[in-house]
Amino acid sequence: MNFHILLLALTLGGVVAASAQSNWPQWRGPTRDGQFTGPAWPEKLDTNHLRQLWRVELGPSYSGPIVYGDRVFTTESKEKKFEVVTAFDRNSGKKLWRAQWEGAMTVPFFAKSNGDWIRATPACDGESLFVAGMRDVLVCLDAQTGKERWRVDFVKKLDTPAPDFGFICSPLVDGEFVYVQAGASFVKLNKRTGELVWRTLSDKGGMYGSVFSSPMFAELAGKRQLVVQTRAKLAGVDPTDGKVLWEQPVEAFRGMNILTPVAHTDTLFSSTYGGKTIGFKVAQADGKFTVTEAWKHKAQGYMSTPVVIDGVAYNHLKSQRVMAMEVETGRELWTSDQSFGKYMSLVAQGDRILALDQGGQLFLLRANKAKFEQIDNRKLADAETWAHLAVTGDHLFIRDLNALTAFRWQKPEHSETQALK
Repeated sequence: MNFHILLLALTLGGVVAASAQSNWPQWRGPTRDGQFTGPAWPEKLDTNHLRQLWRVELGPSYSGPIVYGDRVFTTESKEKKFEVVTAFDRNSGKKLWRAQWEGAMTVPFFAKSNGDWIRATPACDGESLFVAGMRDVLVCLDAQTGKERWRVDFVKKLDTPAPDFGFICSPLVDGEFVYVQAGASFVKLNKRTGELVWRTLSDKGGMYGSVFSSPMFAELAGKRQLVVQTRAKLAGVDPTDGKVLWEQPVEAFRGMNILTPVAHTDTLFSSTYGGKTIGFKVAQADGKFTVTEAWKHKAQGYMSTPVVIDGVAYNHLKSQRVMAMEVETGRELWTSDQSFGKYMSLVAQGDRILALDQGGQLFLLRANKAKFEQIDNRKLADAETWAHLAVTGDHLFIRDLNALTAFRWQKPEHSETQALK
């Protein structure tokens, strides 16, 4: 009897693990680091290896699609007046539900050239979907039905100016809480009620308080903490009480700290438009944290967040080239001669990287410390692809400005025939 119970437990454990691998529940995936642990990708991107399953036409959006269980969620801006969230069946593309609210706004300056569309990527915990609307509103929806559970209007609740560039930060869900950079600050909310738990890193809001980055968790100097990048600085925050553990100014043109910093050991990697690529070392002694600039490189990042493989950050630069750099030392290994679009969303698996650029081109790269190595590439969208790609199980989801398209990895049709010879 004990043997059968053990066998059942192992089986259920395997099912849970497989299910976790098949979800892409938030910005940059399950662990928010652009790492994929599911089935191995083929080394070709042609239609014999990557087949389109379905496509649905939608209004424009910068939000990356997210996937949980049997459904995929995406956002859109509609009629320059509404923000819309739709749930689709991940296998068929059938619409399951749709929710919308008034929430459109106009963004200024350089951001205007790329449109006024909704920007943040939602997050899902399996029960609720957390969606950031442009007017600094966080909406919690029932993931199964689309029914609204609660909403927080940060402008009204905290009496802060609306962010000029919109609500850009992608919500981070952890345990019973959701974290966002909103209301001219960084806040922790009860995910079931929307109740404010704490608020920190407050600024003036408006033009220079509208953050472009998103928070993440990292283990630094022996402590799990939230890493938060504002328009002016990088900070470590205690998730329990919101205490700022350390902070460091970060140089950028007009505060364009856009990418989400990445961590390796106790080093944080950041790269800014109009600034530099910098490694910050976080240390702790006698309960006090310190942060120091470990190294600096002249290369400038832009909007793309790098992936780290074997201690090396693969980063898409303002120059539209790709650079490989050791996170701990700042040593440049190489910079590609080839240039790409203005933006790249990156997902890593082992020594391979899927890179979707703003022009709709998907590249399969090899993480090679010696040189830039492209394995294959394929055009997947005619419209621009500013949204981060989503990879779940054997599925790949691409959100361009006009549509959501699902692809599936598959074995080449001739593989069985060749195996019989």
